[in-house]
Amino acid sequence: MANTRPSTPAPPPPVLILAGGLGRRIDAPALGAPEKPLVPLAGRPLIAHVIDRIRPQAGQILINANAPAGTYEGFALPVLPDTVAGHPGPLAGVLAGLEHLARSEPASSLVTVPADTPFLPDDLIARLTQRHLETGTVVCAASGGQRHPVIALWPVTVRAALRQSLEAGRLKVGLFLDGLNAVTVAWEGHPDDPFFNVNTPEDLAIAEKRLAARR
Repeated sequence: MANTRPSTPAPPPPVLILAGGLGRRIDAPALGAPEKPLVPLAGRPLIAHVIDRIRPQAGQILINANAPAGTYEGFALPVLPDTVAGHPGPLAGVLAGLEHLARSEPASSLVTVPADTPFLPDDLIARLTQRHLETGTVVCAASGGQRHPVIALWPVTVRAALRQSLEAGRLKVGLFLDGLNAVTVAWEGHPDDPFFNVNTPEDLAIAEKRLAARR
């Protein structure tokens, strides 16, 4: 008789929150924080809102940051610095996460999200994972006709190509994704974009209003 027991669903992938950027446009110290991910939004650090949105969906949560030791210790999450010198951009954070994961789970995948996106959808990881199962490649989120290159699911197997690209000085995320034939999954972007990111004090004010409206 055939075994009809349902298969056990795969555990959700780990998530790396990208907090390694310099964030020059927002002037975090003027807002009372050493770095943009720690700028207060509705009384809590911006990155705390991202953690809240992603935690119910994720496996392990990691933070990519190049800050002084202890800057993010209050979140009780592992912190991974870039493994490529010179702050070459978000791809360096992606590489740090992939290389970390490759040591224990070389056949797995990693989801990345920026530390300044406090309204991430609650079906983000499920939809990225499903599309990856269908295609086997990198999958990015999109909304309003725009691809969000670092809100993505990355197979660990792309890490060698990524390191080679960074060491060759090819830093543009979109070009790297195009070379991998990355695909997208689209969310509705209106009236409120779930991938709205806080880059400026004006963006922070908009995020405050959105949170207030939800309450």
